[in-house]
Amino acid sequence: MMQLADYRGRKVVVLGLARSGVAAAKLFHGAGADVVVNDRKDSGECPEAAELAALGISVVCGGHPEGIVDENTSLLVKNPGIPYSAPPVADALRLGIEIVTEVEVAGQLSRAPIIGITGSNGKTTTTTWTGVLLEAAGLRPVVAGNIGRPLSEAAKEVSPDGWLVAELSSFQLKGTRDFRPRVACLLNIAETHLDYHGSMEDYVQSKAKLFENQTQDDIAVYNADDAACRELSKRSAARKLPFSLVSDLEIGVCVIPPYPSVKPSDGEAEQERWIVYRGFDGLETRILRVQELGIPGRHNAANALAAIAVALAAGADPARLEEPLRTFRGVEHRLEYVGKFEGVHYYNDSKATNPMATTMSVLSLPAPLILIAGGLDRGSDYLELLPVFRTRLKGLVALGETREKLAKVAEAAGLAAVKIVEPVGDAEGTLRRAVEEAAAMAQPGDTILLSPACASWDMFPSYEVRGRMFKQSAHTL
Repeated sequence: MMQLADYRGRKVVVLGLARSGVAAAKLFHGAGADVVVNDRKDSGECPEAAELAALGISVVCGGHPEGIVDENTSLLVKNPGIPYSAPPVADALRLGIEIVTEVEVAGQLSRAPIIGITGSNGKTTTTTWTGVLLEAAGLRPVVAGNIGRPLSEAAKEVSPDGWLVAELSSFQLKGTRDFRPRVACLLNIAETHLDYHGSMEDYVQSKAKLFENQTQDDIAVYNADDAACRELSKRSAARKLPFSLVSDLEIGVCVIPPYPSVKPSDGEAEQERWIVYRGFDGLETRILRVQELGIPGRHNAANALAAIAVALAAGADPARLEEPLRTFRGVEHRLEYVGKFEGVHYYNDSKATNPMATTMSVLSLPAPLILIAGGLDRGSDYLELLPVFRTRLKGLVALGETREKLAKVAEAAGLAAVKIVEPVGDAEGTLRRAVEEAAAMAQPGDTILLSPACASWDMFPSYEVRGRMFKQSAHTL
């Protein structure tokens, strides 16, 4: 991608009127580009359209008219969620027009160094926790990206002596070319989003873009317990700072004594474990005990290790990390404690949109456990959930497009208490019925967990809406 100023007088098409699209349109318009914004939704569903039109930006809603991307187009900036099969994107590919996401633009704009965090699971928790750690260390972070705030919007505000902390999805990274994070962090790789990427290879290649432009002046943080992460880290020319729950690392952030295996087992013995940092200088620093972390679960311990490694790579004083590690209570929709009603504990884990995430959450909570799961069908058979269904669940309530698939896994696991919830009116009514069915299975002391193992888009506009409806249902039983 050329520099922003080079697009003066050139046609730039912005595809999608979400917040990132609005931010990108304003940036290119301000740089003197001839900006055309296109969204397939009708204008009545695009409240941002009037704002952009008032600035003199051409806005086309209600579909993708033929020719909106033509040979005179210099750049297509697309919303990350729009597939590459969409007609304007396909036209850009055919014409050899560069296609980027707003992340590429932000990489040019930011006067501060960038921290990029990606992975199949744990991105939001790790990104948020990293911001908290950097704030405690006085390093002036601004957190944005896939976490909710457009990265290019934040890039204009971050101080040159601060850090732009970016949560990055595979959708966003796929549309980058020159984007270079000073600190890049890869948490894990699991099979997900194959309906968008078309193959696991394309998904992995998109994640790998996080590392590809790094230099020897940068630092690559990666999960040494994940074989795919270890392999992808080799693409970075940066210094490597791994983290691990199960290995005694010479350099990196690890747990001493290590956990016994990569995959947690049911009833794993608890013992005192320390989080330890071993720096490039060979010195060792103890940070705090794993048991003192503010949020439970072995997967959250891994998120903590990643956040610590990133903060230290950014120059944080290890002595200033202990308190925010101890007091952090997580983020909404990530194993969020909802409350105790009639003796039953409720947890909202709506962000668990793949089986790996659900497995980790189930293993983090005490049994007896009743799971509410199901959602968008992306083609998985969900058989990887079989071990935790067999050993950890008291009951399953299945809803959404994958309800029959999940019920079959429960049947194979020998789970007796299984309820399939058919659609009842709207999505809110269906989810409320699922909560009622779970409550009917529960006894005082049990735990009810919403951890869908699926995306929300079959019934809900987002996982956030799904999680909030679950919480509302729990509070109003």
